[in-house]
Amino acid sequence: MKKLNVKAFVAIGMLSSIAYVLMLLNFPMPPFPNFLMIDFSDIPALIAALIFGPLAGILVELFKNILDYFMTGSATGVPVGHISNFLAGILFVLPVYYIFNRLKSKKGMTIGLISGSIIMAIMMSVLNYIVILPAYTFFLNFPAMSAPEMRTMVVTGILPFNIIKGLLIAAVFMLIYSKMSVWITKQSQNALKSAV
Repeated sequence: MKKLNVKAFVAIGMLSSIAYVLMLLNFPMPPFPNFLMIDFSDIPALIAALIFGPLAGILVELFKNILDYFMTGSATGVPVGHISNFLAGILFVLPVYYIFNRLKSKKGMTIGLISGSIIMAIMMSVLNYIVILPAYTFFLNFPAMSAPEMRTMVVTGILPFNIIKGLLIAAVFMLIYSKMSVWITKQSQNALKSAV
C-alpha cells in the first residue's frame, strides 16, 4: 500500500472538495423514489484511489460526506444517508481499484467498473434491508416497514437504482479516463516513488 505524504493529503483535500461539489449536483431518476439521488461524486474518489492507493479513495469518500453533513445536515438528525453514501462509495471504488491494479489495461478498467457497480448494488441492497432502511424509519419516527415491504423496496427500487447509478458513473469515468489515463498513470508512478 502506498504511504500518503503531504502532497497526497493536499490532493486528497482538493479531490474531496470537488467530490463535495459534485455531491451537491445530485438529481433524482424517475421512476425511483425521490430519496434515491444520482451524483458523480465517486469519480474524484476513484481518481484518488488510482493515484495514491485505496486509503486515499476511502478518505475522499469520508471527507465529502463529512463536509456535506455539516453543510447541508440530514433529515434524520443523524447521518444515516451520509453513512450509506460513504459505504456505497467505498463498495464501488475499492473493487475498481483492485481489479484495475491486477489487470492494468483499459479492458481491466472496464471490468473493474462493471464489477464495482454490481458489487456496490448487491451489497447496498443487503445493507439497506438489514440496517439502512430500518435506521431511516426509526430516526424519522415512521412506522416500521414489514419484511415483505422492505424486500419489495430493495428489489424494485434500491437494487436497480444502484446498478444504473454505478453504470452511469462508470460511463462518465471511462470518458474521463480515456483522456486522462496517461496522466493518472504518471501521477500514480510519481506517488509510488515519493512514498519509497
